[in-house]
Amino acid sequence: MKNKLLILDVDGTLTTTEKKITEATKDRLLALEEAGIKLVIATGRPTPGIRWIIDTLRMRAYGGYTLTFNGAKVTDLATDNIIYQNTFPNEMIRPLYDYAVENGLGMISYEGDTVIHGTRWDEYMAFEARLNFMELKQVEDFPSYIDYPVNKCLITSDPAVSAEHERILNERYGSKLSIYRSETCFIEAMPHGVDKAASLEKLFAAIGVDKKETVACGDGFNDISMIRFAGTGVCMQNGQPKAKEVADYVTERTNDEDGIIEVIDRFF
Repeated sequence: MKNKLLILDVDGTLTTTEKKITEATKDRLLALEEAGIKLVIATGRPTPGIRWIIDTLRMRAYGGYTLTFNGAKVTDLATDNIIYQNTFPNEMIRPLYDYAVENGLGMISYEGDTVIHGTRWDEYMAFEARLNFMELKQVEDFPSYIDYPVNKCLITSDPAVSAEHERILNERYGSKLSIYRSETCFIEAMPHGVDKAASLEKLFAAIGVDKKETVACGDGFNDISMIRFAGTGVCMQNGQPKAKEVADYVTERTNDEDGIIEVIDRFF
């Protein structure tokens, strides 16, 4: 069966350590699109944070898709139609915020092109804003300020203790939220049932693609579900050990060595 869809995580997969797409990888992906293969960008980033990727890979012209906020929002770039969206239960913002404050963690969410926070500033939230080309703004009474729909909240933590906080938060709120780390410093808090695999399933159904015809590439904790789910699940050589364990294929080359070209050569 011919593969029709290439699904790409961004950080640690499509982009290098310097958060760039190499010219070689860009050229091969454009050639793949020209040949009729559709691209899906599947990322924990907010939608504004991947506009440059959409433009670089000409995904609107070629009719690709984005899966942002770890799958809480799926968009058809050819039409700008939202195929699927799930928003955060606002009543859960305050208990998460209280936990963050009590434990000296950061908490952020999003308002248009702005990252907002109501906890103390930390380097991780600043990194999130910088990574996505967004302004970072502190607001008063963060839980009350968010009186509009948001797709996710993000807890920021020292990597040394983030796994323990992830465990505790799941024990307390796992029946109401999807909680998992995307990076060692980021604990994602999503609407219940939202992850990359669940959103890909909705995308495949909407566009009539069999998952056996898909290849998904990732490297992080939040990529594990889609690596398992896709027809062929790929983990980058630089990926997390747990992601490598569930992959059908682990690249020999890292994200800094054009590992995506290796995927294209092997599966397309």
